[in-house]
Amino acid sequence: MTVRVMLVVPAMTAAVREARFGDREPLDAAGLRSARAAAGALPRVDRALSGPSPRCRQTARELGLGAECAGAPDDWDLGRWRGRTLAEVSGREPAAVARWLDDPAAAPHGGEPLAGLCARVGGWLDSLPPDAGRVLAVVEPAVVRAALVAALGLAPATFWRLDAEPLTLTGLTGGSGRWNLRCGTRLTPSSAAGGR
Repeated sequence: MTVRVMLVVPAMTAAVREARFGDREPLDAAGLRSARAAAGALPRVDRALSGPSPRCRQTARELGLGAECAGAPDDWDLGRWRGRTLAEVSGREPAAVARWLDDPAAAPHGGEPLAGLCARVGGWLDSLPPDAGRVLAVVEPAVVRAALVAALGLAPATFWRLDAEPLTLTGLTGGSGRWNLRCGTRLTPSSAAGGR
């Protein structure tokens, strides 16, 4: 059987607008409005999941999903850099940032290395049973990017070349060890018909 995994990036927050490393911030008013507006754009699913962050849970709720908080991968743990911008961190720790960007095994922030994130998210994908059907998970952008790296067998450094915009859907079909990609679809009411 083929599993279809649909990964939805949560709506916008002030931290995302400011390019801050994830700090578990809830949606702002604009993010709530845009998630509500996209509610009719989702394809039919057999199971809905949400990452544990407030913005993932709120986006899932505003999209009208009865999503389980358990089961979807959590965001990338960036340790002491959480809540800071890349510019702030680069100004204080330029050598650490350079190492982090160049070496997927490096974790100078005290959190999870990129290679670890990709392995963790890839393990989650591969753990989905063949009869899972159509699974939709609202997850952080780093999780979407890591899922693509893992599913497509890409080098971890490819992660830096991928973007995952708010309120987009990225689809993977297949199963453990063999996944195909359907690139990000913007969640608008007219996109619902194409995903069914």
